[in-house]
Amino acid sequence: MTKIIFLAIFPLTILSCSKDKVIPYSGLNCSDEISFSEDVLPLINQNCTGCHNNQNGYSLTNYDNISTNSKAIIGAMRGNNYQLMPKGGPMLPDSLIEIMECWVNQGKLNN
Repeated sequence: MTKIIFLAIFPLTILSCSKDKVIPYSGLNCSDEISFSEDVLPLINQNCTGCHNNQNGYSLTNYDNISTNSKAIIGAMRGNNYQLMPKGGPMLPDSLIEIMECWVNQGKLNN
């Protein structure tokens, strides 16, 4: 009986901690360090903050908000389980989305 309970609870324990981990995007060539201030923030400012500012839904105007919502941002950029953004399309080029993915892979540095 103890073994059955362990087998039922153990996977839940592992999954409950996954939100705290950086889950890498596979297949990327992230050889260059991505800078938040020089790469990520301009990308977000140019493509997202027209709608996602301090007034409308997600606020993507600073490091904390972008870092916290990075999974949702990439999901929306790719249209994976999120509404495709920018709203009304077209989807951003893979090269821009990969900047975000590499930044996440590199630990979401505030640099």
